[in-house]
Amino acid sequence: MRKNILFLLAAILFMSGKKEGPTTKSDNWSNAQWISFEQLPDSMKIVPGVHRAGDHLGEKGLKRAIVPMFRKDFNINDSIESAIINISGLGHYELYINNNKIGDRFLSPGWTNYEKRVLYNTFDITEQIKEGGNAIGVFVGNGFYNVNRERYRKLVIAYGYPKLIFNIQIKLKNGTIKNIVSDDNCKVTPSPIAFSSIYGGEDYDATMEQENWSTYGFDDTKWQKPIVINDSLEKLVIEEDYPLKVMDEFLPVKISKSKTGRTMYDFGQNASGIISLKVKGNRGTQVKIRPDELINEDGNITQFSGGGPFEFNYTLKGEGIEEWQPKFTYYGFRYADVEIIEPEHSAANTEIVELKMLHTRNSSPIVGSFSCSDTLFNQIFELINWSIKSNMASVATDCPHREKLGWLEETYLIGPSIHYNYDIQLLYNKIVNDMIDSQLDNGLVPDIAPEYVPFKDGFRDSPEWGSASVIIPWQLYKWYGDIEVLKRAYPMMIKYVDYLHGKSKDNILSHGLGDWFDLGPNRPGEAQLTPKAVTATSIYYYDLMLISKVAKLLNKDADIEKYGNLAKEIRMAFQKKFYDPETGSCSTGSQTSYAISLYTGILPENDYNKVFNNLIDSIKQNDYALTAGDIGYHFLVRVLSENGRSDIIYKMNNRSDKPGYGLQIKKGATSLTESWNALPNVSNLHMMLGHLMEWFYSGLGGIYQADNSIAYKNIVIAPKPVGDIKWSKCSYESPQGTISSEWELIGSTFSLTIEVPKTSLAKIIIPNSFKNSKIEIINLTNQKPIQVDLVEGAFTIKAGKYKIVAQS
Repeated sequence: MRKNILFLLAAILFMSGKKEGPTTKSDNWSNAQWISFEQLPDSMKIVPGVHRAGDHLGEKGLKRAIVPMFRKDFNINDSIESAIINISGLGHYELYINNNKIGDRFLSPGWTNYEKRVLYNTFDITEQIKEGGNAIGVFVGNGFYNVNRERYRKLVIAYGYPKLIFNIQIKLKNGTIKNIVSDDNCKVTPSPIAFSSIYGGEDYDATMEQENWSTYGFDDTKWQKPIVINDSLEKLVIEEDYPLKVMDEFLPVKISKSKTGRTMYDFGQNASGIISLKVKGNRGTQVKIRPDELINEDGNITQFSGGGPFEFNYTLKGEGIEEWQPKFTYYGFRYADVEIIEPEHSAANTEIVELKMLHTRNSSPIVGSFSCSDTLFNQIFELINWSIKSNMASVATDCPHREKLGWLEETYLIGPSIHYNYDIQLLYNKIVNDMIDSQLDNGLVPDIAPEYVPFKDGFRDSPEWGSASVIIPWQLYKWYGDIEVLKRAYPMMIKYVDYLHGKSKDNILSHGLGDWFDLGPNRPGEAQLTPKAVTATSIYYYDLMLISKVAKLLNKDADIEKYGNLAKEIRMAFQKKFYDPETGSCSTGSQTSYAISLYTGILPENDYNKVFNNLIDSIKQNDYALTAGDIGYHFLVRVLSENGRSDIIYKMNNRSDKPGYGLQIKKGATSLTESWNALPNVSNLHMMLGHLMEWFYSGLGGIYQADNSIAYKNIVIAPKPVGDIKWSKCSYESPQGTISSEWELIGSTFSLTIEVPKTSLAKIIIPNSFKNSKIEIINLTNQKPIQVDLVEGAFTIKAGKYKIVAQS
């Protein structure tokens, strides 16, 4: 899992001969300097960013930043033993050595709060450096470092203009070290990328290309010296997360004309990504490509749900088949409107040879798989999975088009689902760093991290969002045994709950967004069915319970008592305000009111069953329809699954006649939408409602950790056949190794094949309907039956592969 980190550390240390311990900044950078094509005056900087168009900013943000390309020639006059490069470009860079692109990263480095942390990457370039003449070439684009006031933008921000820093460290066989660095001896010029915006798209003019510009001896006399930017190197931190990459590609499944005559490409899947174009035709011809996730009744795109205008534009140089893909932007889309604009007085002979969609995402490895006999559930799995993949970037985004921001509530709510599918230890550690860097002096952790723009009211300060600062470090510890993240995050966690305490009145919090996008009588948005105080105070209480656990792990004795006592006071205040002990009703009786209060433990323990039965009754009375939103649905799935009512989850979700997953698929969705009823005016590539994914693994497949387990050392395999489902297969590559559960139901026979990792102990729980059956257990390694202590259909077993057969 950490092979990439081990390589980076080894690369950084190899010159000095050190065997352990960190290097200093000077070891990594020598005399390297930040360099740029142009410098943004301090008076024109926009930090923090401004929400929306920024039309009130006067001259600020109007200028289009030059997207530069840098180069430098250098000679190596002896045999080379090894070579690495440390490099960062803000917002992003693309690196070439001797005319060869280095690596397959996309949008590197990842984005951060650039005032506090700047990421850099390290590459082993030993094979690319040769004795004699060499050259380095680098494109540098804007990313979130500079978003100007052109085309679509969620925000306007300007830390500066694109800038670059690098240090090539070459170890010669004679033992000497040579450093090739970014400085004013480099050369720079505008690149063919005429426009680039993380929100607005990218324009490329191939007539501006300079062939072999990153090869030794290229004539750069018309290029200029770069401007040296005096900026600290102390903010530079090596990037540990897996990079974004092109992870999949789609050819069009249909090319057609809309009712208004537009040429439309349908790639069949809504996903995050860019286009890949092959075209031939006249010099100066422009190919304008406008992507979108939806088309209207006329078959045209509108970019209404994803934000527009967003365009991929390519100008031909007129030399055979030309190939292009954007470098520094991306979008969420399924369709593309393609327009060819020929130069005046030219023959219309431009031809699109090929147009593909390239799916880009964080390359965190896949660690899970699921399938079952139910076609709709398999479709739902893919629906959610595509939204997860499309929102795994340098942050966990809400959507890959309109916002691209790290809204924090999704991270911990959908996190359990994501971790079953992808190894997110590095990504979530990066998110923790983003939250630490974004925390305000008063303790507030804003709703988004990095906080490129301070939103207003609940969109900046909602306890259900900021509580990610407490919950994610705990999740990382539970999933991966990562105690270091608890130590690093603990000051942030304490500061945040202290902030919440200061915001509370009589130990009740009532601000924020609440159960976002629940299904009430009005247009989805802030909570409608559940008082904000219910979700805010419940999550506040849950934060304190986790703080107490972490304080115990870290031997913070005073904090154990302090926050434990505060939690008791909050619990009492909540029960007084929202709970009726006679009837077991909680607040408005909404799905979210019951579920979040049950899961967090804020209600009386002795009344748990009474309250849970009220929840079940309310669901039945509502014809098993979903009403819980972004916050509540996570807790609803958890509470139902953990209390043996997967049958209710099945009835609520195995349908397409009510708002939910099935209705989204019925409407043609190929990725999870922001609203339960797949509204066309909001994002159709959101992951915030994807909590059923967790149940596919922990409920149907039955794979989860025991309550006291860390890093899956003690696991439970307890599959739950429900409805008409006849079989299920799922596996999870845990930190201890492969955990798998495959079951099949044929007549009165239930068979279960499992795998338990070498370092884990597993508790196997047979489904209730087979607990009193004849049960046979076969060790698949030697095909011999084994004996276990079976207690009410449950037994404990060590590592191995087994088949369990129960006949009723």
